[in-house]
Amino acid sequence: MKISDLLKSSKRSISFEFFPPKTPEGEKSLFKTIKELEFIKPTFVSITYGAGGSTRERTINVVKKIHRETSLTVMAHQTCIGHTKDQIRQILEEYKTVGVQNVLALRGDLPEGEEVDKAFLKDGCRYAVELVRFIRENFGDWFSIGVAAYPEGHPESPSLEADLMFFKEKVEAGGEFAITQMFFDNRYFYDFMDRVEKAGIKIPVIPGIMPITNFKQIKKFADMCGATIPPDLVKKLQAVADSPEDVEKIGIEFAVKQCEDLLKNGVKGLHFYTLNKSKATIKIYQQIKDLI
Repeated sequence: MKISDLLKSSKRSISFEFFPPKTPEGEKSLFKTIKELEFIKPTFVSITYGAGGSTRERTINVVKKIHRETSLTVMAHQTCIGHTKDQIRQILEEYKTVGVQNVLALRGDLPEGEEVDKAFLKDGCRYAVELVRFIRENFGDWFSIGVAAYPEGHPESPSLEADLMFFKEKVEAGGEFAITQMFFDNRYFYDFMDRVEKAGIKIPVIPGIMPITNFKQIKKFADMCGATIPPDLVKKLQAVADSPEDVEKIGIEFAVKQCEDLLKNGVKGLHFYTLNKSKATIKIYQQIKDLI
């Protein structure tokens, strides 16, 4: 089914993000995780796409396998950096052929050390808005198109105002729903949603939740995308840095409180960045399920 249609129901959505594994063992572990999470009956799951298309075949194969072998609605992340329009069209045709109807349209991360001008192919799409437009022009309404949103602003945006303008352009080009970059302070999300409302943007915006189970790893992610980790939380995590169990416990407790606050304030749903693991997500879900 199309995610845009599923989100029209009054029920809040729950969704999970996975990345395509590099090895057969990793794939086996991923599908074990998917099976463990399937009881939650997520509205959809999504599969990421590596920088510069580095996971192209693995992403396609995992998306197709989930579509064929599970009951889940799957969404493929599709980036445009490092791709020609013909390559993008071929990938999307492959999804259409097997019946996949959902895609998250992204510019994509640059390969390490590469600049936009070098990664952008002249016969490709430079920005996500161009990719959204390309999908609509070539596939009509076949795909339900999701786009990214950045509560704290994209790291490359000159200002929050400019970032909102870019977001609105993606929506006007055909984006039907949005998933946010991870954030840890809900005030950034609420402030963003105020700006979205004032700009007349009506699509569902789903907050992205990253449970902190490995502080060093998540801090690296946060630094890369410009997400602010509250100082009090940093202090708590640094105090137990040598105890993975305590880090995970604090991270899950924080995520539960974050999700509870979002749900009580009427969010459309929650999108969990699982890092291909089920334990933390299940623990969080069990504590917030009565609010969903």
